[in-house]
Amino acid sequence: MAIKDTPEEWTVTASTTPFTGNKTSVRTDEVVMPDGAKVTRDYQVHPGSVAVLALDDEGRVLVLKQYRHPVRMKLWEIPAGLLDVPGENPLRAAQRELYEEAHVKAEDWRVLTDVYTTPGGCDEAVRIFLARDLSEAEGERFEVAEEEADMELARVPQEELVRGVLAGELHNNCLVVGVLALTAAQRGTGLDALRPADAPWPARPFEA
Repeated sequence: MAIKDTPEEWTVTASTTPFTGNKTSVRTDEVVMPDGAKVTRDYQVHPGSVAVLALDDEGRVLVLKQYRHPVRMKLWEIPAGLLDVPGENPLRAAQRELYEEAHVKAEDWRVLTDVYTTPGGCDEAVRIFLARDLSEAEGERFEVAEEEADMELARVPQEELVRGVLAGELHNNCLVVGVLALTAAQRGTGLDALRPADAPWPARPFEA
């Protein structure tokens, strides 16, 4: 049996937006259940994100340590950012985030995996890219602010990140999924068999 997520949309009889923030909002939908009952579902509406697992020639992954206020922790993460413009090309957004957060560019890009971070309460979709053949970007460094001004940057061996994930020491969603997906791909058909960087993304359709 093929295991594959499938699109489906249950009837929504009413929808309101009780909160609108700077980047996201909260929506309340009245949804018709299979038995005909109506229930309300509150969820965060999110523009979507991209993340970059940047792997260097020594098998190290580029990671950043950043304060995350909702969980009151500094988390090790891979470079990531919002899709600020509707229809924005996710590859270009990922290249921008890698440049802005790490001042790094990459010559080889692949789609590592696509995920919904918290589908029970948020519609955020994230495309995680694999970036290889890394080098320092040209020009001046991007000027960071707020939480990003306190970021730490490191290159950590892949196996150390896997160990930290399984030990419960690393918690960022994109880092966890990205590192484990990378390891699975290496042990499977290989990194060159990953989807191309411009592969379709139904969760967030984009322009070429």
